[in-house]
Amino acid sequence: MRPLSFDHPAMLALIVLALGLSVKGWLDAHPEHNPWAPLDLRDPPGWATERKLASLRGDPAECRAVLARSGVRFTTLDPAVGGTCPRPDRTVLPNYPLSPKAPPMTCALAAGLELWLRDGVRPAAAELLGIRVVRVEHFGTFSCRRLYGRAEGRWSEHATGNAIDIAAFVLADGRRISVLRDWHGTGADAAFLHRVRDQGCKVFGTVLGPDYNAAHRDHLHLDQQARGFGSVCR
Repeated sequence: MRPLSFDHPAMLALIVLALGLSVKGWLDAHPEHNPWAPLDLRDPPGWATERKLASLRGDPAECRAVLARSGVRFTTLDPAVGGTCPRPDRTVLPNYPLSPKAPPMTCALAAGLELWLRDGVRPAAAELLGIRVVRVEHFGTFSCRRLYGRAEGRWSEHATGNAIDIAAFVLADGRRISVLRDWHGTGADAAFLHRVRDQGCKVFGTVLGPDYNAAHRDHLHLDQQARGFGSVCR
């Protein structure tokens, strides 16, 4: 019996099957790259992470399932349904080092903050500053207003608690790195702020800072606005 050649249909089918099994085995071992694997925030960032995070922006129930699966402690508050700015999704991260204490926010924003601290803020502080960040200061999440406080036009993501404004980072030695004071510097503090801004662009729908306009001169605006693809990063 003559052996099968590589261009024989049966041989080609066997090669395709072997390749498929090999790829499946690799994806099973690396869920961060597998678009079909359930998102776990404890996995390292991978090819599929950004897309999986984006899918949570319109699905609070699935987002909370992800937080639970990832071992992230969170509290779900009752929806705030009255008034001009209802907030059906109110999630709190009690262990996140925010100051003032962690306010209610959307679950998708909470998931982004969890990853940002782990993969952005902490590594940047270790590499560029040689010290831990112990507290992240903010200006809040919820503000029932339109963009820039205008009387009409599109509503801000703050109107649903889907955004947070980060003002400063406090280090383990008590030193404070401020967006307002340190963004335009030339040393390690400025490099740290720019690094955490750039890392935020990998997990949030929108990241705006002092380079965007004067209204953001003293903070980094992070939100989880649903977008078709990618993020706005300025």
